[in-house]
Amino acid sequence: MMVRIDSHTINQMKKRGTNEEEILEVLATENELDAKNGRKKKFKIFQFQNIWNEKYYEHKKVEVVYALEQNIIVTVTVYVYYGIWL
Repeated sequence: MMVRIDSHTINQMKKRGTNEEEILEVLATENELDAKNGRKKKFKIFQFQNIWNEKYYEHKKVEVVYALEQNIIVTVTVYVYYGIWL
């Protein structure tokens, strides 16, 4: 399925510490969940083992919120959480 990454998502990914490659991987490999307002979301936990905002984190969770428009996935936004997940 085609993916269109919205300009808002691009702005948010830069601020929150992810990139287009990770967003596309989340959309291609993870299970779909329901989100607000009839939208969908997917998330994936990545090994991070790095520093973000002056603190070390083992993992980061990239969550992509999107809508389906005529068989095209259109991203709405992306959230990134840092921490440890098992």
